[in-house]
Amino acid sequence: QVHLVESGGGLVQPGGSLRLSCAASGRAFSNYTVAWFRQTPGQEREFVAAIKWSGDRTYYSDSVKGRFTISRDNAKNTVYVQMNSLKPEDTAVYYCAADVIWVGLRRSMYDYWGQGTQVTVSS
Repeated sequence: QVHLVESGGGLVQPGGSLRLSCAASGRAFSNYTVAWFRQTPGQEREFVAAIKWSGDRTYYSDSVKGRFTISRDNAKNTVYVQMNSLKPEDTAVYYCAADVIWVGLRRSMYDYWGQGTQVTVSS
């Protein structure tokens, strides 16, 4: 089992930045790919970014490429996503997810999920 807890969400103005954290506990976190997804009411959960267990490969959706940066610190069992140049359309609940595969772009491909953290981009 891997237990994931997200933090760092909040309200930010358009053009601003936030850093989300995903803290993990449980078995062999450093063996897992970790991804961030986001979801708005009535919509499917959307892939945002992923990082391989080794930290040497990352993958981003086109909608966030160049604005978001995913990273991980396996010594701290934590994955981060730095979100810059935020737009109102980035408003969503953000979830982190973990699995051994590289790289899953669909919700169904991840076994472990956090509870989510709300990000609101508004003036």
